[in-house]
Amino acid sequence: MNSRSTQKTTAFSSVLTLPVIVASLGYFVDVYDLLLFNIVRVPSLKDLGLSEEEISVVGAHIYNWQQAGLLLGGFLWGILGDKLGRRSVLFGSILTYSLANVACGFTTHIEVYALLRFIAGFGLAGELGAGITLIAEILPRELRGYGASVVASVGLAGAIAAFFAVKLTDWRVAYFIGGGMGLVLLAMRVNVLESNLFDSSIKKGEANRIPWWTIFTNTNRLKRYLRCMGIGLPTYMVIGIYATFGNEFAKALGIQEEVQAGTCVLYTYFGIVTGDIFSGFFSQWLQSRRKAIFWMILMTVSGVIWLIYGKIDTANTLYLCYAWLGFAIGYIAMFLTTTAEQFGTNLRATVTTSIANNVRATVLLTLPLFQFLKPTWGVLSAGAIVAMLCFGLALLSLWNMEETYGKELDYEEE
Repeated sequence: MNSRSTQKTTAFSSVLTLPVIVASLGYFVDVYDLLLFNIVRVPSLKDLGLSEEEISVVGAHIYNWQQAGLLLGGFLWGILGDKLGRRSVLFGSILTYSLANVACGFTTHIEVYALLRFIAGFGLAGELGAGITLIAEILPRELRGYGASVVASVGLAGAIAAFFAVKLTDWRVAYFIGGGMGLVLLAMRVNVLESNLFDSSIKKGEANRIPWWTIFTNTNRLKRYLRCMGIGLPTYMVIGIYATFGNEFAKALGIQEEVQAGTCVLYTYFGIVTGDIFSGFFSQWLQSRRKAIFWMILMTVSGVIWLIYGKIDTANTLYLCYAWLGFAIGYIAMFLTTTAEQFGTNLRATVTTSIANNVRATVLLTLPLFQFLKPTWGVLSAGAIVAMLCFGLALLSLWNMEETYGKELDYEEE
């Protein structure tokens, strides 16, 4: 083995610290719990006595409550992360969603189910942003890309675990498993240290504290914030529309075999796990966040072109296409690491945590647009129009974004 390979191996092994491992496992549980309702929606609501017609309406209602929890929690956990510390948010968020998911396993009433999904969404909102912020501040600047790869790859495997948990157990047991894993992680996090950058920022006193809402009132900060959101748009477009409605795309393509939307999502997440490992190493090799994200976006464009215009005619080819799309959008942790690097310590957690959940919630805008366009344009053309909008905004956002590879993070917003 040559000296360069040895250095890379040593560098990567030094990333596997307790905070990185715990943040990775935390994201694993986060994704598991976040997707669990989507997977058990039909069987759980059937078990609660709803008809097929009611399941469609009530399921969407409960899902909206979960998304509302994510949006609210994204800002509140972020603000707390900049005031109380990243470690405190990790503790609080995991306790909240773990208890909520255990309670979901006992629910017998629709109204209670919706409330519990709101609480679970609120708790889940704090996990990823706080974890990425913590490891960005703890790891040496030349290793942050590797840290993002570890967190994302382990975390997104939670989606795969959720599918198999539901296949092998009852929906109530699947909720118990998610809540139980969270409580075990809570015990593991007792020894996780706080970020030295945050501790140093606190010691500087209230002079450097600035209100969170100045993100939106300061033009420079708002531009940075919107750019960070913009580069993430293609990721949840693929997950929330292309994969989730994979059965509709299959029908529009004329595929005769039965295609399950859940299987399309599963293959997409297989790809995401692989892509997130690749993107971290890719950015380290290029020594650039912007270039790595640019190439990942171009790969996503190629996947969409393949899906819509590639004349796919078999289920296996379609699943392979979804695996490629998942691989291409496997820069989720990368764009959040870039987000953390774009802002000072006194606003870093607020921005990273809120953007993590705001990008997830963009499906609430892109999905209605897709549904609105379908009757006139058809599934494939509607998907293409939404994709062009998301890709255009993503590339525009990336164009003037600051390169943050190797950036020193020991600074504050003034």
